[in-house]
Amino acid sequence: MYAVTAVKPATAPRKFEITCSNCNMRELCLPQGLPPEQMQRFESLVYARRKLKRGEALFAAGDEFKAVYAVRSGFFKSSVVDGEGREQVTGFFMGGELLGMDGIGTSRYNSAAIALEDSEVCVLPYALIEEMAQDVSALQRQLHAVLAREIVRDHGVMMLLGSMRAEERLATFLLNLSRRFTARGYSPLEFHLRMTREEIGSYLGLKLETVSRLFSGFHDDGLIEVQQKHVRILDSAGLERVLVTHH
Repeated sequence: MYAVTAVKPATAPRKFEITCSNCNMRELCLPQGLPPEQMQRFESLVYARRKLKRGEALFAAGDEFKAVYAVRSGFFKSSVVDGEGREQVTGFFMGGELLGMDGIGTSRYNSAAIALEDSEVCVLPYALIEEMAQDVSALQRQLHAVLAREIVRDHGVMMLLGSMRAEERLATFLLNLSRRFTARGYSPLEFHLRMTREEIGSYLGLKLETVSRLFSGFHDDGLIEVQQKHVRILDSAGLERVLVTHH
């Protein structure tokens, strides 16, 4: 006779929670530069993570502003819709960058944020960030730095749309992406574009045909190699020269 023992169902392995202190995006994100004891306190603010599927909206324009979102993985676009129902892309965001800062002044998000691929964000309730920033000068400085970066980015977009020729706009866009990928430890010369040509055109204030023509022109000039959404920069200095020679 064998004794029969009840077999307990296997418990699901506990998912290892990635905290701010061991997140590979921390040097680019809000808690950058916080001392260890303050880092722990900041980690307690991150009360949720949200996974989004490609095409899903993180928030819509006009939604009540309650939190900023740190991109942990994936890629987003922000956009607004004009009076005639046309979408205007206002920015692209990747790991370590913050979404939703445009809601601070008005208590409503000014733009929508949509995932361009399956993505994950950390939810940072803004009221708690503000509260902690009053006690922790390092966080207050970092918050101001992020806001200043947003202002500079907006100014850069206005410059792009206001005074640059089409070739310069695309060259600036590709060089900017290259720098941002480098800061994240990726190749500065080879990357996959998560956005469509149409979305690039909307952001740069160019027609779709113009964007396609410019990509082909840069390809023919030996500046880049393009295979659908895969881009290889062959001549960074040549792209930089596009910005100089047209002035």
